[in-house]
Amino acid sequence: MRKEDRTSPWLDWAVELQALSQAGLHYGKDPFDIERYQRIRDISAEMLAWKAALPLETVKGLFCCETGYQTPKLDTRAAVFREGKILLVRENSGKWSLPGGWVDVNVSVLENAAKEVREEAGLEVIPQRVIAVQDREKHNRPVYAWKVCKIFVLCAAVGGEFRPNTETTASGYFSPEDLPPLAEEKNTEEQVRMCFDAHRAETWETLFD
Repeated sequence: MRKEDRTSPWLDWAVELQALSQAGLHYGKDPFDIERYQRIRDISAEMLAWKAALPLETVKGLFCCETGYQTPKLDTRAAVFREGKILLVRENSGKWSLPGGWVDVNVSVLENAAKEVREEAGLEVIPQRVIAVQDREKHNRPVYAWKVCKIFVLCAAVGGEFRPNTETTASGYFSPEDLPPLAEEKNTEEQVRMCFDAHRAETWETLFD
């Protein structure tokens, strides 16, 4: 689901309605209020389904499946270097990305960064520093109907090799001048170049939005 442009407020309205209804469902006690909050949540999903031309149940599965106070999702992206080149993995789509994914509920950001590299590239790495914490919708397209914080982590490889898996079909190291087609919903050329800058810097101050 994407915003057609930033001047169209329909997605902001739907997202705010979803967040308000989710908080109400979590904190509300009165059964009549609970019923009203549930209807508000349904309306927000119906708005998205209609605008995005998606089945309502698909939208509800993506958009209305959480409980508690709504907060952004966390996504880690690992920057691993060898001889001045950066590690990228080839997605099933044929595009390339930094190894990464959603932070699982039972691991830390550090642990997730290492886990994703292990799963997608077959490498064991040691996370060393946080390069940046970014608001995804300020950098990547399409804009999602939920907020995402992307955390880029500089990592050092200590062993391993690529193994076939269900998420990626290959891995390789690339220079800034020879980047392959990128999965820009996950990482843009600007974000990859930011990782090169952090790798080359003697000292690096974490960037954040």
